[in-house]
Amino acid sequence: MNHWVEQIRSGDPRALARALSTVENRAPESGKLLQALFPHTGRAWRVGVTGAPGAGKSSLVDRLAAEARRLGQTVGILAVDPSSPYSGGAILGDRIRMQSHASDAGIFIRSMATRGFLGGLAQATADLALVLDAAGRDVILVETVGVGQDEIDVVKLADVVAVVLVPGMGDDVQALKAGILEIADVLVINKSDRDGAERLEQDLRAALELAHRPDGWVPPIVRTVATEDKGVAELLAALRECRFPDRAAANWRRRLDEMLRDRLMQKVFSSAVSDEELTAVAVEVAARRRDPYAFVEQLVDGGGRLDHLGIAVRSLDSALAFYGRALGLAETAPEEVPQEKVRVVMLPAGESRIELLEATSSDSPIARFIAKRGEGLHHVALRVPDLAAAVERLRASGARLVSESIQSGAGGRRYVFVHPSSAGGVLVELVEGRP
Repeated sequence: MNHWVEQIRSGDPRALARALSTVENRAPESGKLLQALFPHTGRAWRVGVTGAPGAGKSSLVDRLAAEARRLGQTVGILAVDPSSPYSGGAILGDRIRMQSHASDAGIFIRSMATRGFLGGLAQATADLALVLDAAGRDVILVETVGVGQDEIDVVKLADVVAVVLVPGMGDDVQALKAGILEIADVLVINKSDRDGAERLEQDLRAALELAHRPDGWVPPIVRTVATEDKGVAELLAALRECRFPDRAAANWRRRLDEMLRDRLMQKVFSSAVSDEELTAVAVEVAARRRDPYAFVEQLVDGGGRLDHLGIAVRSLDSALAFYGRALGLAETAPEEVPQEKVRVVMLPAGESRIELLEATSSDSPIARFIAKRGEGLHHVALRVPDLAAAVERLRASGARLVSESIQSGAGGRRYVFVHPSSAGGVLVELVEGRP
C-alpha cells in the first residue's frame, strides 16, 4: 500500500488509473487506500461544471483544461455520463470530445458512469477527486451529466461551480432558478454567438435580482463560444475570483452525512439481510403477505442490537442483593427455563438487559460453567429481527450452533446459541425480537 501511494503521489499514470478504478468499484482495499491518501490532499482547486444537456459542457471543460495548462498547471478531469437503467452501461462519450489532450501528461481524463446515482454525479465522484488531489493535480474539473432543477450534488464537492446555459432556453430560466441557478458561482452563456444570447443574459440578470444567496454572492455572467475558444480565459479568471472560505467545511459536513449513511447501510445489509432474503421479502410484499414498513423497522431498529448480557451466578438471591438492591436495577420475578435447567431474572439496564442465570440441576450448562470457570459472564445475546434467516446465514457461513433447532426461552422468546469456536471464544445467543 505504501509503495502504491508513493506511485500515485509521484504522478504515475498507471498507478493513478488503478487507484481510480479501485475506488470507483469499491474494491476491498479502497477504504485503506483513501485513508492513506487523505493526508496528502487539500491542495487541488476543484471546479464543478454543470448545466442542461447540450449546453456544451464537455467542450467548455476541454478548453478550460487547455487554458489551465497554458498557465502551467496540471489538470485532472472527471467527466460523468449517465448509465442505462437497464444494462447499467454508459457510452462515456465525453472523453471523445477531449482527444486533443491525449498526449499531454499534464492532463488526466477519467470518464465515469453514474451507475444509477442521482444528483448529476456518480456516487464515487468525490472520492475520485480526492485521489486526483493526492496525485498532485493543481486543478480538478468535474463535469456533471446533463442536469435539471434539483440535481445539484456538484456543489457538495466543488470549490467553485460554473452553471452553463445556452440561448434559446426561454422560460426555462424561470424553472432553473429554483435549482441549479442558485448554486452558480459563475453563470456561463455558452454558444453565445447564437441569436438570443442578449435576451438570455437579461433574463439571467432579472432572475439574479430575485434569487438572493445567503452569502450575498452575485454570480458574474460570462459569455463563451467554447468551440472557438472565445471567452474561456475570461471564464477561468472569473472562477478564480470566487472565494468562499467556509465552503470546505460545509462540503465536508455534507460528505460526512453521506459517508455515514452509506457505511451504516452497508453494515445493515451485510449483517442483517442478504440479497436473496431481500428478494424473497419483496415477493411477499408485492403479494401483500408482508408489511414492508414493519420489515424495515425491524431491520433498522431490531437487527443486531445488544439484547442482554447473561451472567452465571450460584444464587439469584445473592446476585440480586447487588444488581437489584445495591445498583437499583428493577427486579422481575424469576422464571424457569426447563430445557436449559436454569432460573432466570431479567434486569432492565438502559436499552439492554442483564440476565442472571442460576442452575436448577447439577448437569445444567450453567452449573458446568460455574464448576469450570466460576461465576461470571456466560454469554452475549444479540437481537435479530428474523431468527430463522439469521440461522440460515450462520449455517451457510459454516458457523457451529450449540443446538440445531431454535428454542423458546424466558418470555416465550425464540433463541439459538452460537458455539464459542465460531464466535471468537464467546458464547453468543441470538434472540428474535422487534423494536
